[in-house]
Amino acid sequence: MTLTPEITTVLMLGGVFVAVLTGFPFALGIGTMGLFIGSLVFGVPSTLELYYGRIFAQLTNYTMLAVPLFAFMGNMLERSGITEGLFDALYVWLGKLRGGLAVATILIGTILAACVGVIAASVTTLALLALTPMVTRGYDKALATGAVCAGGTLGILIPPSIMLVVYGPAAGVSVGRLFFGAFFPGFLLSALYCIYIIVYCLINKEAGPPVPEEEVKGIPISKKLFMLFVSLLPPLILILAVLGSIFFGIAAPTEAAAVGAFAATVLAIIYRKFSWDILKGVAVDTIRLSGMVYLIIAMATAFVGVFLRAGCGDVVENIIMGAPGGRWGAFLIIMVVAFLLGMFIDWIGIVLLLVPIVTPIAVNLGFDPIWFAMMICVNLQMSFLTPPFAYAIFFVKGSAPPELGIETTDIIRGVIPFVILVIVSLLLCVLFPQIILWLPSRMAGG
Repeated sequence: MTLTPEITTVLMLGGVFVAVLTGFPFALGIGTMGLFIGSLVFGVPSTLELYYGRIFAQLTNYTMLAVPLFAFMGNMLERSGITEGLFDALYVWLGKLRGGLAVATILIGTILAACVGVIAASVTTLALLALTPMVTRGYDKALATGAVCAGGTLGILIPPSIMLVVYGPAAGVSVGRLFFGAFFPGFLLSALYCIYIIVYCLINKEAGPPVPEEEVKGIPISKKLFMLFVSLLPPLILILAVLGSIFFGIAAPTEAAAVGAFAATVLAIIYRKFSWDILKGVAVDTIRLSGMVYLIIAMATAFVGVFLRAGCGDVVENIIMGAPGGRWGAFLIIMVVAFLLGMFIDWIGIVLLLVPIVTPIAVNLGFDPIWFAMMICVNLQMSFLTPPFAYAIFFVKGSAPPELGIETTDIIRGVIPFVILVIVSLLLCVLFPQIILWLPSRMAGG
């Protein structure tokens, strides 16, 4: 059948949108749509050959081995017990500060992000750990739940992040450089979150009251320092082992992920949380997460192959390149599209559908691939916080103890300021691109 690239573009993107709105599984929706349109345009044999070639190449990509390894590391760390010690230490140090427990939640989320990288694990852990202490001490429910959502989702940006492992092959850029390009934007977001909480609680004193004096009174400074040192040492060792080996060129991300998985298991043993039941649970969760990721990768890769071979990529490029405002106008269109997609589609689908199409366009516009990648990834932080498909909101609502009386409206009100802060961080990275580019330029071999 003769279909123009313009008609094919509308059919393929429209079909994906309809599949998402009807609740059809995303991977099966895009896989079916690509196969159907490809068969109409190229014929069944050519489409099947294209599907096989792209799926085989992507799933046998050595870098993709890091996905189950990092997932295993994150799931094992969730059960290792390090988060309880961290919260106790930060509770003692920050409890007397207005909004201190919410700040502690963001800081723990930042540390977890550098160890776990699995959003479901991070958000659920923070919800179970921090919501009850905050709400029972009079914290505004919106502030408490917003802090949990924002802190928990930092794990998708701060390395080791599964998003960056998937993004690298999709864009044809180094995963190691993406890791180190993501550090400062992630820490910038964490700092903005903490500043907002402190300022908000200074203005609205009832939103985050300090903990009662008797709860933290009488603890000597030496004990506080010891608690902080003991709680921070294990994650710091793990971060150095995984990310230090990548930064100094000792290991690739896949080998570093294996080291991290082993180290996380050792930590669980040290904290006396390891058992065969826990190992079985971690393994099952890892298989489920990895299987979902690989299925979406396979189907999205095949879909994009049909999309590009049919000339649809040129149609999209012409639309973006013809945008008013020159290259920054085109960049704004890409950012808005990524934001809107994040309200309806999982981040994996966005990365695998959008990135292969827009990355060549960004290079043609003169943007650094690492900088552009980080702008997309920071943008996708909002996909976890913006309804209707806001995973962080669902995780918090599902994990919050019923006796706290937390409603979905509380969580939505709580995440709005943090969404605005993500936009602020994007603007700062536009004005000061070295926030992203400085650390990758210092890598070994860089």
